[in-house]
Amino acid sequence: MIPGKKENHPSFRRSFLFALQGFRTAVRTERNIKVMLGGGAFALVMGIILRLDLVSWAIILLCCGVVIAAELLNTAIETVVDLVSPEFHPLAGRAKDIAAAAVFSLSFFVALVGICVFAHAIFF
Repeated sequence: MIPGKKENHPSFRRSFLFALQGFRTAVRTERNIKVMLGGGAFALVMGIILRLDLVSWAIILLCCGVVIAAELLNTAIETVVDLVSPEFHPLAGRAKDIAAAAVFSLSFFVALVGICVFAHAIFF
């Protein structure tokens, strides 16, 4: 699709279906997405058990969504790098490593936020 070409531009519904297809593909093919979804499910169950307040729920849901979105972006970056550089190249490896490091650092800080939210719910 060429930007600006209205006759080939998908409808809103079709764009939404493409997004769902991309999410399903990532869940089927990428281990780390499954790990992130599992961690998010665990956080949701713990939130129910601990009866989190509304603000705590907002924080947990936002953190889960951001980590999953970051992992999807990382997967997209790795896929594009593999497409344009099928053979090993140091710059391709660097790009993939940096994208993975972004998800790792975000996950680390989200884990700290989770500890704060759940510790507050348990001890206060």
